[in-house]
Amino acid sequence: MSNFKHWRLERESDGVSWAVLYTADASTNTLGADVMAELGLILDECERTPPKGLIFKSAKEAGFIAGANIAEFVASDTPERARALVKRGWDLYNRLAAVNYPTLALVRGHCMGGGTELALACRYRIAVDEPGTKFALPEVMLGIVPGWGGMLRLPQIVGPAAAMDMMLTGRNIDAKRAKRMGLADACVPPRVMENAARMMVLSGKPSRQSQLPFMQRLMNGPLKALVASGARKQVANRARQEHYPAPWAIIDQWQNYGGNTLAVPADRATSLDALVMHPTTRNLIRVFFLQDRLKGFGKGVENFAPRHVHVVGAGVMGGDIAAWCVLRGMTVTLQDQSVERIAPAVGRAAKFFERKLRDKKLARFALDRLIADPQGDGVRQADVIIEAIFEDLVAKQKLFADIEARARPDALLASNTSSLKLADIAAKFKDPSRLVGIHFFNPVAMMPLVEVVAGDLTAPEVAQKAAAFVRGIDKLPLPVKDAPGFLVNAVLAPYMHEAMRCIDEGIAPEAIDAAMLAFGMPMGPIELADTVGLDVAVAAGRQLVGESDPPQKLVELVGAGHLGKKSGKGFYTWIDGKARKTGVGAGDTAALAERLLKPLLDATQRLVAAGIVADAELADAGVIFGTGFAPYTGGPMNYLNSGGR
Repeated sequence: MSNFKHWRLERESDGVSWAVLYTADASTNTLGADVMAELGLILDECERTPPKGLIFKSAKEAGFIAGANIAEFVASDTPERARALVKRGWDLYNRLAAVNYPTLALVRGHCMGGGTELALACRYRIAVDEPGTKFALPEVMLGIVPGWGGMLRLPQIVGPAAAMDMMLTGRNIDAKRAKRMGLADACVPPRVMENAARMMVLSGKPSRQSQLPFMQRLMNGPLKALVASGARKQVANRARQEHYPAPWAIIDQWQNYGGNTLAVPADRATSLDALVMHPTTRNLIRVFFLQDRLKGFGKGVENFAPRHVHVVGAGVMGGDIAAWCVLRGMTVTLQDQSVERIAPAVGRAAKFFERKLRDKKLARFALDRLIADPQGDGVRQADVIIEAIFEDLVAKQKLFADIEARARPDALLASNTSSLKLADIAAKFKDPSRLVGIHFFNPVAMMPLVEVVAGDLTAPEVAQKAAAFVRGIDKLPLPVKDAPGFLVNAVLAPYMHEAMRCIDEGIAPEAIDAAMLAFGMPMGPIELADTVGLDVAVAAGRQLVGESDPPQKLVELVGAGHLGKKSGKGFYTWIDGKARKTGVGAGDTAALAERLLKPLLDATQRLVAAGIVADAELADAGVIFGTGFAPYTGGPMNYLNSGGR
């Protein structure tokens, strides 16, 4: 055995060697300069005494490799430093790919970025069949490219179409899908993973690259331009090049430079030099660290591992909260006035599980953990109880009086209220310190943020447990104070109402939405209002904007029963869940976007000054992950501070 600070090289009697990574002083394996230097030493040793096979694995339970050390990339703030960092990985992985003995990556848990590129440089890959095993090349989410060989090797292994989809979206690939698409040579259960790795590395099987079908080889060669053209069309529908240059750079570097980012001339818009100096890259890396900060709010709570959640209210929001908690491995009892009221939520959950799990048996097991509970018997056993009924103060107070009397003393009691003050709901509690707000956003499965609301009387440890629960179901907890609309709804309401004022002035809904889509929002404010419900928009205007005179068109539509998507008509006509638009242009897009953004930006500044969130960074994180505010800006406060860039 050879021991380094971060690696162990273990040699077995059958000639197989194991390169075992355990990045020192870190919870996850990352590929910093020291780790990469030691990998070079391992290759040196194996060159002197070649093994019959070399297997890479992690000694950390957290996963295989989380990727490169982002802090080192942040420090590489000039093109010269960035090129040196990329060259280190490019050269080392090319060396690994060229060794004359078989190599294998045994991937259990997350395998991200540079970790996936290391696996791609091996001859074989085995994915361990566990929920946490995920492959990804998420560099595009940081405004950069997979520069350590990912753009070269992934298309050669899975074909260029699948590779482009993976690289341009940063999407995670689970173990089973990795096997289906050819990214993994095998998908095995944990109990046999090491034996499977030994057998495969000694099997003599040809590499995946050598088995790529003829048509895929054509698409990697003579038909490259056709694939690149299709990829550009797909990217154009999602990301403007001036806002998000990285996906365009990935396509260009694969098509014209063999996936070698170092070969792109520095003066080209798709070069590494241009990406490093682009403000989007700086802002997206900032968003990455903001996300990490939100994740941190879920840490540090001991002896709290909830397994049973009780949700009261089987409407769209309550039912979707219940389904999400089940998907994350929990047992959920779902309460409403009757089984008939609960049944639609169970039906939606069944379809949701089939879509997400892609396995009928697993979907059935998940559905078994969602229990209709019209009598609310689950309250007595639940670790977490979430109220998600209609926004009526008296009704919520009455419900919580019953819950508080029956719940375990250590159960977490939470309201999903979006507009009522937590202090008012807690006014009838015997112990108001027990109540916390856990505010989800619709649609629950898609929105990553959950606001954790602390009222004036909420005990700090209760708020900490709520944040831990939110993180435990794979959401991002944002601590906010108890105020109307908290953070997200309080900034959205004036933005949406300004958009509806524009309609009263004769500006077409399509033009308004087009202006904000051009800015980088995921959905225009008018389509958003229709999606949320125009009756909800009226109430929000009254509560959060303080309007005594709401937008005229909004009042007319609600008066006629046209409530948006849920009624089939609002500002738009909705057919098969989609808004029918006329395609009207936006005119002066930038000026209109500036007008629409002003109320949102003003509200964000006001809420930061009032201490509703702790600081401007958390405000940016909340508005990005809670509304989809254009990530390339770094968030509304950063957008203001950088002069609107």
